Amino acid sequence: MWSGRFREPLNTAFEQWQRSFPFDWRLLPQEIAASKAHARMIAAAGILTDAELAEILRGLALVGESATKGDVVVSETPQAEDIHHFVELELTKHIGTLALKLHTGRSRNEQIATDLRLFTRDAIDAALRDLANWAEALVSLAESAGDAVMPSYTHLQRAEPVLVSHWLLAYVEMILRDASRFADARKRLNLCPLGSGAIAGATLALDRTIAAAELGFYAPTANSMDATSDRDFALEFAQAASTLGLHISRFAEELTLHATAEFGFLDLPEAFSTGSSAMPQKKNPDLTELIRGKSGRLLGAVTTLSMILKGLPLAYNKDMQETQEATFEVAATLGGMLPLLAPFTSALKFRFDRMEAAAQAGYLNAMAAATYLVYKGVPFRTAHEKIGHAVRFGLDSGRELNDLAVSELKQFGEEFGDDFHDSITLRATVDCHDVIGGTATKRVREALVSARERVRAMLKEQDHGR
Repeated sequence: MWSGRFREPLNTAFEQWQRSFPFDWRLLPQEIAASKAHARMIAAAGILTDAELAEILRGLALVGESATKGDVVVSETPQAEDIHHFVELELTKHIGTLALKLHTGRSRNEQIATDLRLFTRDAIDAALRDLANWAEALVSLAESAGDAVMPSYTHLQRAEPVLVSHWLLAYVEMILRDASRFADARKRLNLCPLGSGAIAGATLALDRTIAAAELGFYAPTANSMDATSDRDFALEFAQAASTLGLHISRFAEELTLHATAEFGFLDLPEAFSTGSSAMPQKKNPDLTELIRGKSGRLLGAVTTLSMILKGLPLAYNKDMQETQEATFEVAATLGGMLPLLAPFTSALKFRFDRMEAAAQAGYLNAMAAATYLVYKGVPFRTAHEKIGHAVRFGLDSGRELNDLAVSELKQFGEEFGDDFHDSITLRATVDCHDVIGGTATKRVREALVSARERVRAMLKEQDHGR
């Protein structure tokens, strides 16, 4: 593709080492789509006749068809340096030297910038579809949990009772934020680099809006130097994915803990678990453990991309070839685990009796008890201290607050009355959190309706495409 300038052949080992085709063959669908768009653009500029355009489009379709019968076998095309070279070689097989006209008015710099944007856009769309399905599964699971109660935790210590549905909806909120990050990244990447040339723009009078419209971009990129050297879209994709990975990992960690015999809050579905080759009784949480591990790959990709890009002068540099594998890694990691989350979540079975029993032990109603005193006119700091003394008294006598008689409680304050015990039942303790975003039963029911509507809108958007 560029040998005219050189007198000496490449060092054989270097030539093989510097090739990107062993990994960028994944961009074949995007390369063919971008090549078709470019062909139409140069045809509009008078470089191709109508017959030549039709023949090139036919040839590109044949290249795509032959390759999609199976993965591209890299070893069968040892002379291909990259995906662009591969398509040119394959196109030449189908339509002869006319294939050489296709590269008129373009550079590999803009080709890879376009292909990688298209690939990232496709990966984001796939992630958004999977996230919508997972969010829907979580909402359905929350609805089926009804008014069931569980302990919440701070510092991994029991804190206050919450509705199981409230806990599940916390992850729905995370997913909706993740989806918004992906959607924002998609908007920023959706500009077309074709026509940017190697650095200064095409030397032909090309109508760049033709290629942009053909490929579903909003518009052409505004600056040719930025267009060929920009990989912000790959970095933003990886950043959004890494944040999503953190959320998935937190979900996986909680389920792993809750499925232990020590917690006993849920049964992991057998279809997503494995056994031990040594211990017959084991049911191991392989899905949740692998998800925790996979999140590390996503974080690693962000670091890789950042380190590659941090010191590069404008515009294109060969270093950028290294951004491809990190981007592929993010897409592959998401593509592997995200489709599993919805069916896995739908298959979860909670042990609500164990959850409720845990929510009623360990003085989880102490905050509600302090609130009772606040309504009696006691300053919160004082109420906190009085209930602290009552908890200490309960610990010493082996009883919960509910078991202490009002006559015993009065040693800590005359404000305790006969209505105290009604204010610290499990249901009263849950329902005293009656604020927007709180775990009170009516608030969670409202939140479920809102979550269902937002997830339904998310699903509808994915069904109708972007």
